[in-house]
Amino acid sequence: MTKKSTTDKIQSSKAFNKAKNKASEYATDAEKLNSLIDKASEKAESRRNGPLTEVWDSLMACFRLLRAYAKRSYTKIPWQSLLLIITSVVYFVMPVDLIPDFIAGLGFTDDAVLLAWTMKAVKSDIDDFKTWEERQEA
Repeated sequence: MTKKSTTDKIQSSKAFNKAKNKASEYATDAEKLNSLIDKASEKAESRRNGPLTEVWDSLMACFRLLRAYAKRSYTKIPWQSLLLIITSVVYFVMPVDLIPDFIAGLGFTDDAVLLAWTMKAVKSDIDDFKTWEERQEA
């Protein structure tokens, strides 16, 4: 029998399924999506030097991507990638998930694992967005 990875445990959790079910709702409502990003940004900032350190730059790029998507200025992301990013952000802002956030020292571990996995899974889409972003600034 094989042991489930942390990512597999997260993805089979009730919290992840709840986040996944809400993702398309956020993807189709700019106001809700922006509100989600605001909550996630605030939470991420409070954990910047902790478990999120490794994924910080990619996470910030994802937040910018989601804001650009909400404004409809950037829509060249595959629907599945968009939903995966939103699902991970919804999961991140949920205080009670696989490992509840109030558990000192461990509460954000599952969030960081899921975000790192997501950033790796959608790396090419994030890179495409960053290239688009650089062109916009030029």
